[in-house]
Parts: sequence; structure tokens; C-alpha cells
Amino acid sequence: MTAAEAALVRAAAAGDSRAAAELIAFVRPGIVRYCRASLGPVAGAHTTADDVSQDVCFAVLQALPRYRDVGKPFAAFVYTIAARRVADAQRAAVRVRTAPVDALPEPADHAPGPEERALASDLTSRMAQLLGQLPPAQREIIVLRVAAGLSAEEVGGVLGMTATAVRVAQSRALARLRQLAPGALDGVRT
Repeated sequence: MTAAEAALVRAAAAGDSRAAAELIAFVRPGIVRYCRASLGPVAGAHTTADDVSQDVCFAVLQALPRYRDVGKPFAAFVYTIAARRVADAQRAAVRVRTAPVDALPEPADHAPGPEERALASDLTSRMAQLLGQLPPAQREIIVLRVAAGLSAEEVGGVLGMTATAVRVAQSRALARLRQLAPGALDGVRT
């Protein structure tokens, strides 16, 4: 974490609402990517990941006054909250089943069409299936590094590992994914 980011975290934790808004704007994109990669199409509801990411942002804001710098990256604080909210959402998806609706409402915005959504859904399903074949620790490393965009040091702080161990596990996980789906990971850094 840079000195500017550390100052922003301190100001937000001290109650500066402007700093808190800036901090959430800074971490939110990574949280959204993390939730989408971790949840995928949970129980067929693709919007769940966006709802969970919003819940994570709110939980981070609520927990911010209790945040203390104990030598771990701030990302460890954020992604610990995110991991717990994702686990809650996964448990809730198993418990809650929605009744089918007779008619779907027309979309109000100009979102991608059915073909683009089908392709994205297919890609999400295939990635979830591939990630599901990895051990849990490797899967979490891939999601945090690739989807959330965290550094090896930040992932190490989240998972209680050294940055070197994170890089080794990531390399092994990507090698395994390349075996499972040749050509699918071209351009992904190791």
C-alpha cells in the first residue's frame, strides 16, 4: 500500500466521510471482480454477485472505525470481509429458491443483448467449472490475483502466506488450468 493509500485509510477510519467515499471508490472495482469470480451464477442468479459486492462495500464502511493497522495490507481487511459475505451468499443461495415467474419485465436500460449475455454466461460457467477443479487455496489465489487484481503481497496478507508462496501456488494453479483448457489462459500472467 502506498503512503497516499495508507493516509486515505487512516482518514476514513478516523471518520472522514470524504475519505471513506474515496476509499470505497478505490476498492469497489476489485470487490466486484472478486464477488463475480467467486460466485459466478449462484443458483442461476447472475445479479447476486453485484448485490454481494454492494453488501461488502457497506460492511467495509461499517467496520472501518474498528480497523487497526497491524502490519497486514488493508486489502487483507477488505477481502476477509468479502470472503465472509461470499460464503454467506453461497449458503443463502442453497437455502433460497425462487418461484418461476410467468413473464419477464422488459429491461429498462441498453444492456448487452441476449447473445452477449449467453456468451458471457457460458464463459462464466466454463471458468467456474475450471476453477472448481482446483484445490480451494489455489482457487482463492487465482480469484484474488486475476479477478480482484491484488498483488502477491496483498494476497499473502489475506491468506496468511508469503508472497513467494502465493506466486508458486498461482503458477501451479495456472499450469493446471492450462492442462484442463489448452489455449484458454493465453495472456494471463503467471
